Amino acid sequence: YKCVCQQHSEQMYSDLIKKITNHLERVSKELQASPPDLYIERFNIALGQYMGALQSIVPLFIYMNKFYIETKLNRDLKDDLIKLFTEHVAEKHIYSLMQWVQMAPALFSKFIPNILPPAVESELQEYA
Repeated sequence: YKCVCQQHSEQMYSDLIKKITNHLERVSKELQASPPDLYIERFNIALGQYMGALQSIVPLFIYMNKFYIETKLNRDLKDDLIKLFTEHVAEKHIYSLMQWVQMAPALFSKFIPNILPPAVESELQEYA
């Protein structure tokens, strides 16, 4: 609150983004070093931990979000932080994850739409 009132929002926002970016780059490197049999599980853990952390980080910076990010940048802190994860982790690992999808499409079809081929009317009884 005091930092925002004393016109330090820009620096505080910049520092927060740098800190989280550095963390996400470390997470991405750790995922790259993961053994294949643990890769998906570790990606899922990293995603879960990050999304859980956002539940604490965003409320801590709610005043900055309301009076700086939303007002002056016309954005939202949570959206910015999700975009950071997308850029620094998800986009770097999407191709590795998709290789796993190709190996077990039936498993991943529960989580990713359109992985399996389209349904054929003649096989409706089998689908049921």
